[in-house]
Amino acid sequence: MAIEALRTSDDRFADLDGYDWDPSYVEIEGLRMHYLDVGPKDATDVYLCLHGEPTWAYLYRKMIPVLTAAGGRVVAPDFFGFGRSDKPVDDAVYTYAFHRRTLLAFLEAMALPPFTLVCQDWGGILGLSLPLDVPDSIARLIVMNTALPTGELPPGPGFEAWKEFVATNPAFSVGGLMGRSVPGITEAERAAYEAPFPDRTYQAGVRRFPAIVPVTPDMDGAAQSKKAAAWWMNEWSGPTFMAVGVQDPVLGPPAMRQLRKVLRGCPEPLVLEGAGHFVQEAGDVVAKAALEAFAAAR
Repeated sequence: MAIEALRTSDDRFADLDGYDWDPSYVEIEGLRMHYLDVGPKDATDVYLCLHGEPTWAYLYRKMIPVLTAAGGRVVAPDFFGFGRSDKPVDDAVYTYAFHRRTLLAFLEAMALPPFTLVCQDWGGILGLSLPLDVPDSIARLIVMNTALPTGELPPGPGFEAWKEFVATNPAFSVGGLMGRSVPGITEAERAAYEAPFPDRTYQAGVRRFPAIVPVTPDMDGAAQSKKAAAWWMNEWSGPTFMAVGVQDPVLGPPAMRQLRKVLRGCPEPLVLEGAGHFVQEAGDVVAKAALEAFAAAR
């Protein structure tokens, strides 16, 4: 049965501040998924950049120029329900299994060479589980405020407050949230984050992400996260770069210290005192530091 979905009009993405890359699309399960593909197709270094809640590929606009200037290729998809990707209208469509399955289908369609996984928030919850199915696909890791939730540790008060906020404000302004969360963000940037969502009917994916985080061992995704954590702890041998936004009340320093214990060989992180949950808003700093760290490790 076809999935009923909405598609945000292209005119809402015209002339976005700091973002002038052409969209690309692939069809997955009868839905159109948007992605950016910037830089030479034959680049040695490929970066798969995965966004989180409630953002989209626009979040990586400050990292992309740094990575491509160094000769890299950046691929940044929008999860279904976000950005320029199609947005199923039924909340029940959005499950951990749905997002993970369609991400794997995207990777199969793209046939990327081994890549650097760049992830934050749900981009990490999903992206860090990829080795369970494609263990040889990840060559390096750039990880920012995220987690591998196995349901074995209770979520902190910051997450509970966020989950409650979304549950009780089903049509909240994404641009307004970004304005409150990112110091110094401009009105134009806020509008770019709001662009995918003309009204609440487009926001089912936004509403659902907090509710499907695996916070108990029986939830969808908890077992996968536990297996993935074991892989990163015992099998991972590639270079890792971690950046931590200190002002994040949900996935800040305590959560990242816990994740660092899981990532085998993870060095001391880049600590960004003024950054919050959306670390990519300091993405130029993060990308330059990551490239320097990788070069020094060679």
